Amino acid sequence: MANQIAAGEVVNAPSNVVKEMMENSLDAGAQCVKVNYRSGGKELIQIIDDGVGMSAVDARMAFDRHATSKISSIEDVYKLHTFGFRGEALASIAAVAEVELRTRREEDEIGTVTLISGGEFRSQMPAACSKGSQFMVRNLFYNVPSRRKFIDGDNSRLGSQIKSEFQRVALCNPEVEFELRQNDALVYALPPTNRRGRIVDVVGKHVKQNLLDVEVDTSVVRIEGFVGRPQAAKRRNNEQYLFVNGRYFNSIPMQRTIVRAYERLIPEGCMPSYFIYITVDPERVDVNVHPQKTTVKFADHDVILEILHAAVRETLVKTGAVPMMDFQPQSVDIPVYGAKGHSYAEPRIATKSDYNPFRDEYIDPTAPMPDVPFTGFDVPYDDVMGAKPNAVSEAWTTTGSIVEYIDEDADEGELFDVVESKMGQMKECRTFGEAIAIPGGYAVATYGGVAVVVALQRAYECVMYEDVLASLSVGSAPSQRMFFAEELELSAEEYALMESHATEFAALGFEVEYRGCGHISVAGRPATLDMATPIDELLYELLHGIEDGGMPVDRERERLAELMARRGSRGYGRNATSAEAMELLRRLEKCSNPSFTPSGAPVMAELKAEELAARLTKK
Repeated sequence: MANQIAAGEVVNAPSNVVKEMMENSLDAGAQCVKVNYRSGGKELIQIIDDGVGMSAVDARMAFDRHATSKISSIEDVYKLHTFGFRGEALASIAAVAEVELRTRREEDEIGTVTLISGGEFRSQMPAACSKGSQFMVRNLFYNVPSRRKFIDGDNSRLGSQIKSEFQRVALCNPEVEFELRQNDALVYALPPTNRRGRIVDVVGKHVKQNLLDVEVDTSVVRIEGFVGRPQAAKRRNNEQYLFVNGRYFNSIPMQRTIVRAYERLIPEGCMPSYFIYITVDPERVDVNVHPQKTTVKFADHDVILEILHAAVRETLVKTGAVPMMDFQPQSVDIPVYGAKGHSYAEPRIATKSDYNPFRDEYIDPTAPMPDVPFTGFDVPYDDVMGAKPNAVSEAWTTTGSIVEYIDEDADEGELFDVVESKMGQMKECRTFGEAIAIPGGYAVATYGGVAVVVALQRAYECVMYEDVLASLSVGSAPSQRMFFAEELELSAEEYALMESHATEFAALGFEVEYRGCGHISVAGRPATLDMATPIDELLYELLHGIEDGGMPVDRERERLAELMARRGSRGYGRNATSAEAMELLRRLEKCSNPSFTPSGAPVMAELKAEELAARLTKK
């Protein structure tokens, strides 16, 4: 029972088992670690390593509670150089699963196989096996129904968690070979490499060109790693990794510190990529804060935050992302109170009890009155209420060039009917007048009787968004065959995501052959896109736009349409003729929201008479 309770803290999902086992393999000196899981880890988790292995006695004792070979005194707890030390991991796992351990030391001619079930020792016998250790964890939580029901089903989510834990361990140990299989199918095959190479292998090739080196070494901390270029930051970004002394951890303060270094460099709500490796004295960091060891405490927390911020900011400065600036503090001369020439008297406070702001002497007849919004257009308040008090004095017609005055003797109901009628005419008349293209990708036209300037690129983005969304709904869009198929290599997660959305990508106009192990062949591309658009960049942008998962199908389609429209409209209309601009505006009229792009950017701006008059009369 005690081991089952401990299992609830240390092992609450199959991914925790994978993490604990992989870290044990690394502590055993393994240079090759292989992981395989089935049914999201519920049926089987298999870890194979080529570490030092164990004797028969150690293999038996390894499953005893609090057993460990990593500390010999209480002082060792506070200066750890290994991943695990608490000793309850194997005991906790064995308490809620059926575990088989095959292990052999290099000096032994024969190994041993040990069986544990539900925390009870079953058997141990000699067996032929390779050097190292092989753990097989079957039927996780089979004897704890209350726990099992929380992980039943949803193998996709459990598999994603296992992949995340695998990635974290692999990113922190690039010199070690790793392999991950899902239901015996290869997902990752990571050869030994350096940090940059391992990041590219795990995250994907798209990140390679965006990595900027970070390195600083002080008496307090050594910080190494990489941060992403500001232009590569995105809203749905899960490429943030922090490691300390070879261990992954979470830290909201450090995340905020890194984002603060990108201040005014990335849009609000976007996150940069970063892979930060921190090295500190083991005696100055406590990793025994959380059962999964993802939360740590630094003795020099505030100092490390400042060093981290300076290191990231310096990297961005060196690469030109941040303009060079003078960091020398400016001296501020603050006069001393009471000194000669610098003595100040406090202002005297007085009140006027008979003050009434509505009395005539307090009203400035020349002061401008505030504007009152009217159906989306600005109608000057003094025109409405000044010339004809107590009545609405003007209303826009559908042409916007005629001002109709309403009889001041009309009662309130009649006034309401007239104004409502005018508003209805405005809404019905969502058409553009003759357009004139101007250099830079803009056009001037009338819209609902108002003069407007239209950004043609954004107008085309609106039109293309609705076209793509319609194609996704009916399941087909025109595709253009390529002279030569383009071969691309994706990360395991990108490949799985694209394969799961194969129908949507086909509807967009992509002709894709899925060849396994992250390899795809693209033979056709959306006909609506410029041939100059790099197909690999487009696919990466689409995949990472929907990678957070959990979105409803309709929202995923909207997101894909939004990304396609944004990419396909880039640079549109810079050299458009007036005829081309007019044709585009006719299509824009039919959009459900012609005023804003899918991301919320305004498509047109009103040319107000008072603003033009102010410019023309300005000396």
